[in-house]
Amino acid sequence: MSDSFEKAFSKWRIYLALLIGLSISGGILIYSFTRAEFHEVEPGKGQFTWKDSNGNKKIDYSDKREFIPSENGNFEQKSALQVLSTISWNSTTFFWISLALLGMVGRDLGYMLRIRILTRKQLNWKQAFHVIMLWEFASALAPGVMSGATVAMFILNREKITLGRATAIVILTAFLDNLFYVLIIPLLFLFIPASQLFPSTGNESMMTLFWTGFSIFALLCLILFSSIVLYPKLVFHLLSFFTRIPFLKRFQKGAEKTGNDISETASQMRHEPFSFWLKAFGATIFSWSSRFLVINFVMQAFLSLNFLQQIQIFSKQFVLWMFLRISPTPGGSGIAEWAFGELLSEFSTSIILLGMMAVLWRLVSYFPYLIIGSVILPRWLSGKRKAKRDTL
Repeated sequence: MSDSFEKAFSKWRIYLALLIGLSISGGILIYSFTRAEFHEVEPGKGQFTWKDSNGNKKIDYSDKREFIPSENGNFEQKSALQVLSTISWNSTTFFWISLALLGMVGRDLGYMLRIRILTRKQLNWKQAFHVIMLWEFASALAPGVMSGATVAMFILNREKITLGRATAIVILTAFLDNLFYVLIIPLLFLFIPASQLFPSTGNESMMTLFWTGFSIFALLCLILFSSIVLYPKLVFHLLSFFTRIPFLKRFQKGAEKTGNDISETASQMRHEPFSFWLKAFGATIFSWSSRFLVINFVMQAFLSLNFLQQIQIFSKQFVLWMFLRISPTPGGSGIAEWAFGELLSEFSTSIILLGMMAVLWRLVSYFPYLIIGSVILPRWLSGKRKAKRDTL
């Protein structure tokens, strides 16, 4: 178990995640900064006029074929340097970027608070910090579709929580995360039209993929709820059934013990007071809201957005998160940046500015976990080995 646990954090995984993430971020910047853009100006003051060459009835500001040289045009061409020179790097810009960083702190504080609630404060704040940072580190190294949940069980187990109880806690965190998503999405669509949540191009295919994913997560939410609250013995019976298969029989004894621990933990949680669940779900809402606000703050640093636009950006992130969850790349690299540009392009006509904001968002919300995790991990493992030796 120890070897497989440390393999999950092997150096090649860290380097691969960094290489993919940096390559994609670098590629986006190069792509964005090497494209010329057209910006609308007062009639007669530009050198180009717009022609709908592809017939989509939409101004494609970075498509040269759409703009014809004209002495009295209403569009002018700008290079990446000219676009960047118009950005005002003042105290307001850095204020919103600072808030974006605080949003990530809020996200992790929410997770730390929740893990302390679910473990009945068996973990102190320092242990909770290590657990969450390593959990996020594992998620940053794993494809979005896998997350770091499997590794999280062993992280909790190393903090002297039985594997069965750790598994039940991880199942419960997954349930709370999915419950937040499943409850909020229908409310959003009651107040915000689908046309405002999805891009105009590729709308139908993106909506189909989104609702398919939503249905899967709603079903998963029901299964997780059943395994913890309705049928605490469900996981035990499943593990017992699968370990009857001949080549899995050697795991039967350990699997049944883990299944029993999960059942006992689940049975205990069924009798928790309503305040316990309210606190755990409140911490979940706080964490996810902080996570989503990071993009709002990053965009406000460079754009002047009103309150309704901020609500729309916040809402669009439920769609963005779906694509991150189904990503086959570490930490959603590539998919995250693509979805950012597709979903939020209506707030800026500048592909250069959108590319820069997407990279800044990833620098704030993704890369820090690779750095923090790689610093914490060796010390944490060393501490656990020392504690193990002291008990022998």
